[in-house]
Amino acid sequence: MKAKIRDTEIYFDVEGMGLVPDGPRMREKPVMFVVHGGPGADHSSHKGGMTPLADRVQLVYFDHRGQGRSARGAKETYTLENNVEDMEALRVHLGLDRIVVMGTSYGGMVSMAYALKYQKNISHLILVATAASHRLIERAKQIVAERGTEPQKEACRRLWGGELTSDAQFAEFLEIMGPLYSTTFDPKKAAEGSARAIYNVEAWNVGLSGFMRSFDFTPRLPEIEVPTLVIGGRHDWICPPEMSEEIARLIPGADLRIFERSSHSVRADEPQALIDAIAGFLVYRR
Repeated sequence: MKAKIRDTEIYFDVEGMGLVPDGPRMREKPVMFVVHGGPGADHSSHKGGMTPLADRVQLVYFDHRGQGRSARGAKETYTLENNVEDMEALRVHLGLDRIVVMGTSYGGMVSMAYALKYQKNISHLILVATAASHRLIERAKQIVAERGTEPQKEACRRLWGGELTSDAQFAEFLEIMGPLYSTTFDPKKAAEGSARAIYNVEAWNVGLSGFMRSFDFTPRLPEIEVPTLVIGGRHDWICPPEMSEEIARLIPGADLRIFERSSHSVRADEPQALIDAIAGFLVYRR
């Protein structure tokens, strides 16, 4: 499905019923926006893995502007600010009240920015394998220098240098880095996932040369007052666990879970534990 909002067209998909029978009445389930990472990726990697949550919430997946199945446009429009405003416009387009927001990696950055501007429209905030400031880049460089293979170090050098110029090169980078992204890396499954995804390296390069070099939410994170769950992977190379710990420390009352057997791809490394943590959080945190 596509929504024509603001100056673009956003692809979205919905999983699970919103209104369900509950004895003699119909009960409305919460709606959870699943905010994908990147920039330059799409929502496809979340499909299937989040399905068990559809018993508790109605899931709304969407692709950021210029990414995945959403309309492409001028690269100057591929900004964090537009991602936030598109997300709010989609909420309004769908006629929703307060929503659960779950953002992973770059999606977590979008989610934090959204919470800082539209907190009144959020019931719960879930931040998975993400970071609150540009400092993640230098830390990731250090980790790759310590743990990476020579091909991985070269792939990252090209990435940070803005030398990836095609979507195929971006996909190749993700393939080379796969064993660092996931402790349970399976080349066959990774290839299948890459074939399903639609990448846009232009969106990555715009982000890398712009906001990712300077963004810093840390001074304002104490303003977030909605129930928040922060999840990190112990072996994450690009958003290491200290980044999750920092977010949880700064958001009042935030719950922190570090998954000991996970890297960046928590939903691939410890899928059931991730679902259990999110489901429990939604039930017990009000």
